[in-house]
Amino acid sequence: MRVVSIIGPTASGKTGLGIALAQRLAQPGQRAEIVNADAYQMYRSMDVGTAKASAVEQAAVPHHLLDIIDPGETMTVARFQKLARHEIAELQNRGVRPILVGGSGLYARAAIDDISFPGTDPQVRAALEQREQTEGAGVLYDELKRRDPEAAERMDPHNARRTIRALEVIEITGRPYSASLPRYRYVIPSVQIGLDLPREELDRRIDTRTAQMRDQGFVDEVRRIRPQLGVTASRALGYAQIEAYLDGEMSEDEAFADIAQKTKRLARKQMGWFGRDPRIHWLNALGDDLTDKALDIVAKADAGEYDEDDAHADERHVTHHLGDIAQ
Repeated sequence: MRVVSIIGPTASGKTGLGIALAQRLAQPGQRAEIVNADAYQMYRSMDVGTAKASAVEQAAVPHHLLDIIDPGETMTVARFQKLARHEIAELQNRGVRPILVGGSGLYARAAIDDISFPGTDPQVRAALEQREQTEGAGVLYDELKRRDPEAAERMDPHNARRTIRALEVIEITGRPYSASLPRYRYVIPSVQIGLDLPREELDRRIDTRTAQMRDQGFVDEVRRIRPQLGVTASRALGYAQIEAYLDGEMSEDEAFADIAQKTKRLARKQMGWFGRDPRIHWLNALGDDLTDKALDIVAKADAGEYDEDDAHADERHVTHHLGDIAQ
């Protein structure tokens, strides 16, 4: 019984498909519950701005890893990985199929893929940062090329922060930094379903969602929780714009227009991220038979008709922003 991971850009309908799929799976007696893989929906009180599943939706199918930390706390992908894998194991032990749902691509992959997150060492980091100041980023990059050519080849020589992080991991673990980079290899048997739709329709949905956020009281939500927002939670898209409006730096119309524009930009980045993974089974989000097709994919995966676990023997790495992961 594989984990089902439903991914796709914001506003593509992931929550709706997750609930519909769980309900359809339940008809022949196969229990399924949803595990949240959206970075910001884990924060309590951040409901409107993160498009969190409604009370009705949560009542229809049990949801996990929603509202588990306060806005002043910090959620990292490394912390999420531990929580998600524990939750998945608990559900499977009870005979329940986990359905991961979320637009945070790295979080979704961290739950099921071969990805490790080495810790940090403030002293090692500080020493490397001091060297970058005195010797220059080029010297550090040359050292990385000597110690881990594979990692260096995939990095921008001018991105000193990523070079420092790579050298820090090498120093801490005694292993190449490239050994910790994610691979297209499941550590938990899974099947991924991606939702795709035309850009024009996606933009329309984002505009509609942004208007709904305004009607549902997003400004009041930000005003209420603003004193509790920590550094990490405040990065959730939309919250900075509403804070700027509350501070008189832009009008309410300008704030919501900026939210819509940046959400559309985020959706394109998400598609770029997901598009790198050839294991994803893409479905038309507008199709009338969407749930039927998703069920078919799950059934074929359970039957072993896909060889995704062995399809990537070259173990290609994804490196485009992993040097910036907070531990």
